[in-house]
Amino acid sequence: MTHFGTICPAATGHLNTMTALGHELLRRGHRVTVLGMPDAEPNAKAAGLEFRSISASEYPVGSMAKLHERLGELNGLAALRYTTNLSLKTTALFLQDAPQVIKEAGIEALIFDECIFGGSTLADFLNIPFVTVCSALVNGFEDSIPPFFTTWKYNPAWWARLRNRAGYAVIAAFSKSIRDIISQYRRQWNLPPCSSINDYYSLSKLAIVSQQPAEFEYPRRELADLLHFTGPHSDSAARNPVDFPFDKLNDQPLIYASMGTLQNRLQHIFYHIAEACVGLDAQLIISLGGGLEPEALPYLPGNPLVVKYAPQLELLQKASLSISHAGVNTVLESLSNGVPSVAIPIANDHPGVAARIAWTGVGEFIPLSRLSTTRLREVIQKVLTQESYKQNALSLQTAIRQGGGVPRAVDIIEQAISTNKPMINEITLVHKTKIFDKNK
Repeated sequence: MTHFGTICPAATGHLNTMTALGHELLRRGHRVTVLGMPDAEPNAKAAGLEFRSISASEYPVGSMAKLHERLGELNGLAALRYTTNLSLKTTALFLQDAPQVIKEAGIEALIFDECIFGGSTLADFLNIPFVTVCSALVNGFEDSIPPFFTTWKYNPAWWARLRNRAGYAVIAAFSKSIRDIISQYRRQWNLPPCSSINDYYSLSKLAIVSQQPAEFEYPRRELADLLHFTGPHSDSAARNPVDFPFDKLNDQPLIYASMGTLQNRLQHIFYHIAEACVGLDAQLIISLGGGLEPEALPYLPGNPLVVKYAPQLELLQKASLSISHAGVNTVLESLSNGVPSVAIPIANDHPGVAARIAWTGVGEFIPLSRLSTTRLREVIQKVLTQESYKQNALSLQTAIRQGGGVPRAVDIIEQAISTNKPMINEITLVHKTKIFDKNK
């Protein structure tokens, strides 16, 4: 059996998916240690996994939560810049401290979240095999794919590729300081320089496992051979239990609304959602994701049920519609239950997820700059009443079930690490037949 180390951002959305994989590896007899900031320890323990802290002196318990509070107040490019600056600080400490922690723990293989900068550099230095897991959108640079922070439509035309390159130039400019740090460590460790911008991420040459179903991603070419789409990495048994007043649910159709656990402090969005649902034959449940206390929103129109945290997986099994920030986890967990979506993208990869919601016909989105109660009510009614959205969501549900989920993802991880050879995906998106009508 293998001793795996997992590394991902200390954010709930990333930790939930990574610990689900770790829990399955543990069930199969492997040893799994979560490596990260101290704020990640409760998630590791909830999944029954070991934990070792990195940079505890710089980021003691509660520090990441405070940094995320500020992120929750931002949107658009300001949030993207803030996230990049935070990654700059954590990358420097990660490359400085992680090698010794990994050696002392006796870790034999690594699983990196794609959003970890410098993962491939660390693995090269330690001569340890690793696999990449994409909890967020697959975001390797490819000029046929719109950048993740945009709602640009997929279009293979030459002008769209030029537009995409301009978008990637923005990300490259934001992340230059991170690339400089990684290059510095590669020189210090006598490693060859990175040959492309993708090498600065944690993109494995053995396997890249995405929790998207293949049908929820644009046709990729450059990563297609190593890219495996398994569907969501969800496991309620690996999450901390959440108290919820199930006795307050009535017999009306349920609308579940959540702005996630990071970008969730924009209070006006919750007011728009509540007011837009007034008069509908539905019960609105709002999860604040820990960013606010329910008492902070005492007079929401329509008297929705508001909670600090919600058991999302259980509630989505009962839902007719989800309203979200277009976070990958919420959207994919909605689709796992055949639930269509209305999205209000806030920051980072939310616009890219929202664009895919519209592209696959499983829902609609409203840019934050155009959000109004009237427009939101129209979109909610449209998605609730037009049967095509529900049918497309059910088609995605079928695709997700066929993807294999956590067991399939772990099969790929085990085989890639045990053979130390690339896991080639025989079915690539370039040639995959689409199940949706894209002529919109």
